[in-house]
Amino acid sequence: MKWYEKIGYELFEPDRDQTPGEVVFFKFFELFVLVYTLYFSWKWGLYAQLRNMEVVLPLGLANYIDVSLFFDHNLALINAAIITIFAVAAFFRLGSKWFYMIVIVLLHMQYVIRFSQGEIPHSQNLIGMAVLSFAIGAAFFPDKKQMPRFVMGSIIFFIGLGYTSAFFAKLIGTGLTWFDGRHLWLWIGEKSIDILSREGVWEPNFLQSLALNSVFAASIILLIGWFTELIGFTMWWKKLRPYTTTLLLAMHFGITLTMNIRFDAFVMQLILVGYPWYLILDRYIKSTPKVLMKWL
Repeated sequence: MKWYEKIGYELFEPDRDQTPGEVVFFKFFELFVLVYTLYFSWKWGLYAQLRNMEVVLPLGLANYIDVSLFFDHNLALINAAIITIFAVAAFFRLGSKWFYMIVIVLLHMQYVIRFSQGEIPHSQNLIGMAVLSFAIGAAFFPDKKQMPRFVMGSIIFFIGLGYTSAFFAKLIGTGLTWFDGRHLWLWIGEKSIDILSREGVWEPNFLQSLALNSVFAASIILLIGWFTELIGFTMWWKKLRPYTTTLLLAMHFGITLTMNIRFDAFVMQLILVGYPWYLILDRYIKSTPKVLMKWL
């Protein structure tokens, strides 16, 4: 067996039987993605309708379509409503297997409409990645066992690839000086301005004080986070996945403490896919609910 075939077996586990706990967890995870898809769709639609005036930064489809057309006549809200209809139908497996594909196209459109103002967040990207995995899985792996395995395996693959790619992106962009503690000083200072302007007061916490008082300590903090990104690809191996996930969660906790940057949806999704929750469910669920099998 070649190395990439071994990785595929680790990610998609084709020889493992499908268990009741796995089915229950998969539909719960799909519900999680559905809720956030609808939440972001309507949030972005309302923002675009109320505040967007012109395209400052064209993203994705905005390079080919004038998304400013969606700023008026409630078109962004209409797009959110269409996303809602197709996403709910896809969740309950009503209609075409291509519905998730429609959802990901319209969701991306909603994303570029909202963030054409120049502000680009990160937490929402993993939700979009999950929707894309559902779209490909539903269209090309319709089997009730293959579809959940493809969705979960592909999400884990891209999470691991994303973290490791982030390490090399920093290395290519800045070189080995990226973990210079003075860079962390700069980022802490920038976020402190945001907090001060929003709340009128800012006080450094213990970790921020430690970093600001020592270049060495700040450098060690960055180096630990950077190395954690490097090993992100080890999520591809089932036995290592819980440990890698724990390290990644600790890294995000450190990012929140030092730079006040939160990735709420991203972190919750990481918690869901990074641990074998179905094993716990299998202890209590002995048979798969028939209604859930209809919705696979």
